[in-house]
Amino acid sequence: MNRLGDETSPYLLQHADNPVDWFPWGEEAFAEARGRDVPLLISVGYSACHWCHVMAHESFEDEATARLMNELFVNVKVDREERPDVDAVYMGAVQAMTGQGGWPMTVFATPGGHPFYAGTYFPRPHFQRVLHAVSQAWGQDREGVLAQGEKVVEALVERTGAPSGPLPTAETLDLAVRNLAESFDEQRGGFGGSPKFPPSMVLEFLLRHGTRDAMTMAETTMEAMARGGMYDQLGGGFARYSVDAGWVVPHFEKMLYDNALLLRVYAHWWRATGSVLAKRVVLETAEWLLREMRTPEGGFASALDADSEGPDGAHCEGLFYVWTPDQLREVLGEDDAAWAASVFEVTGTFEHGTSVLQLLTDPDDPARFDRVRTALRAARELRPRPGRDDKVVASWNGLVIAALAEAGALFERPDLLDAARETAELLDDLHTVSRGPARLLRTSRDGRAGANAGMLEDYANTAEGFLALYGVTGESRWFHRAADLLETVLTRFPDESGGFYDAPDDGERLFQRPQDPADNATPSGQFAAAGALLSYAALTGSARHREAAEAALGTVSAMAERYARFAGWGLAVAEAALRGPVEVAIVGPADDARTRALHTAALMSGTPGLVVALGTGHAGTGPAGTGHAATGQAGTRPAGAGPAGSVPGDLPANVPVDVPLLEGRGMVDGSPAAYVCRRFTCRAPVTTPAELRAELAR
Repeated sequence: MNRLGDETSPYLLQHADNPVDWFPWGEEAFAEARGRDVPLLISVGYSACHWCHVMAHESFEDEATARLMNELFVNVKVDREERPDVDAVYMGAVQAMTGQGGWPMTVFATPGGHPFYAGTYFPRPHFQRVLHAVSQAWGQDREGVLAQGEKVVEALVERTGAPSGPLPTAETLDLAVRNLAESFDEQRGGFGGSPKFPPSMVLEFLLRHGTRDAMTMAETTMEAMARGGMYDQLGGGFARYSVDAGWVVPHFEKMLYDNALLLRVYAHWWRATGSVLAKRVVLETAEWLLREMRTPEGGFASALDADSEGPDGAHCEGLFYVWTPDQLREVLGEDDAAWAASVFEVTGTFEHGTSVLQLLTDPDDPARFDRVRTALRAARELRPRPGRDDKVVASWNGLVIAALAEAGALFERPDLLDAARETAELLDDLHTVSRGPARLLRTSRDGRAGANAGMLEDYANTAEGFLALYGVTGESRWFHRAADLLETVLTRFPDESGGFYDAPDDGERLFQRPQDPADNATPSGQFAAAGALLSYAALTGSARHREAAEAALGTVSAMAERYARFAGWGLAVAEAALRGPVEVAIVGPADDARTRALHTAALMSGTPGLVVALGTGHAGTGPAGTGHAATGQAGTRPAGAGPAGSVPGDLPANVPVDVPLLEGRGMVDGSPAAYVCRRFTCRAPVTTPAELRAELAR
């Protein structure tokens, strides 16, 4: 066993028995390289990565290749999901040197960490030649190698950041829709050709924008993804991406972040249209999350592998998910198998005569479909399962909290809401190492927190999840926890131009401080921070948070015309900023059916970025309470807040104020009331769901 045996990362533990003398990322590896005067070989990947497994089997498990690596280099293994900062800076180098990127990522660097040669997957014979050539260059042309490393670093540092501009206007957002339409696949949905990744953040923007063209692109794409092979038609949940343009054959790994983002946007699709398909996808995906991704501690695992073990002991991609006609007959018998083959398109869409299941149209016999699907799912459970990466990543669990909290409220599923709350408690108890302002750890596993500091996306997405959880429960604990996280965002991550770095100012010093304003598989840290800051500002009236959110959206204006696909979350947040966002304060006893009806009516609104403050008050209880609020003492205006608005003066201040938006709001003649506000200026209170819906429609 090498030096990886005590790590918490499942990906690193997969390599603990390699003959390669792996080091984890850290000073020990750098000191060893300096002492031996050899380069670093930095290998970056993640546990669910198919080609990472292929290279590991071909090269890292091979004794001859391992001897070369050990003799010529100090070898460092990095889990990109634990160390996104390390991954980001070296991926930038790989892309600069080769014009492309991906995993596994292979980087040769000086003992100081400066990259000078790089690539992705290398087949074993080629890899061995590369090892010899790089070592020879290090020994015979040291000056040239060092100069190349310095040149790469200088070029990358110069490229840091992105042009910023003013807050996007309505015209900017219209321009983004037109830009998206240029690459939209009208026949198959999605954007561009193969491979196709789920455009989760773009879909959220299109739903918020709401024009006919935007809705057409969103609905066409979401229906195509849900009916194709990228969606697991038996068990729920989405695969990472489709290798073809028609969403037929997936890359089979299932990632937590994809499913959290897609669950939430499909719930918003249902809220906007009542789509039966959207509802089915939301509930099936949520149930898959609870069934297969939940950890004993209450968090959610990072990923399911693409591969599972075949009959010969070899690991095969997609083996758990694909079917042949013969396999259908073994489970279902002749008649049902023939029907299922037609319904699920079992026509040899994958390898070796197997098929990924699709559901291009709804079956004509729902009862038969349920029976067949149940039988196939039960039979599939007997197959060797894909491996699971069970580390808990704060950022992605924050996305899950928001998705499950909203789905639980919209579909009246208290089990989903309970799961969101449990996950929030895990992040608050285990991942949070200090408060006021908070410091987060990025990962945990088996109830043991990792040592890696949280990145911007961890703070922003966790705050987003906490604010969403507050909005559906009224539990002010989560409002305050979000406030604490956002204070860290504002003090540890800002750059000099209104944006944010991805790593904190007191984190590990790499050769470059990572900063990527564009969305990738998840919202960019900058756009995620803008969204959470904007929601918090709407609940508090804080000018400081509002101004930071608007400044962070400045890059959206520069990206909308040509690169809208990579600014989806920023565009979605900009929609909310332009609409206000709308604020709804609901006052009434939590156990009163009238309060719950008002709350449900607010949550069913598709108004972009709408925030809900829920307070429990009792008529005639006197002045507001004196508990400490995140932005100041309760009963006082928060710093930078706008005017109190048009609240009638004869209403009793009967709400114990814990969230500033509730300040001064009371019930009306003993009835629960809702206040619709914008920038803390509120209209007259209403007491019925119909009146509230009418106010929101304005």
